[in-house]
Amino acid sequence: MTVHFSKSFLKDIQKIGDHNLKIRVKEVILSLESTRDIFEIKETKKLKGYPNAYRIRISDYRLGFFIVNQVVILKRFVKRNDIYKVFP
Repeated sequence: MTVHFSKSFLKDIQKIGDHNLKIRVKEVILSLESTRDIFEIKETKKLKGYPNAYRIRISDYRLGFFIVNQVVILKRFVKRNDIYKVFP
């Protein structure tokens, strides 16, 4: 799959100070690029009520993204208690 990054996602990543967390995000992005089925990636869930919205759990953070025509659009990467306030 092709992966695109939104401006808000890039800002969220810049705010993260934990180097190990950034490495885990990079690993998930590489997995997204190489997978054919999104549910092969651990901790992936589809959001109810939104046809193309998904999230992946990475530690205490959630990565919110959309899939449109085999293109993954990464929208947000925020703490678990904030993800549903800002995404979708």
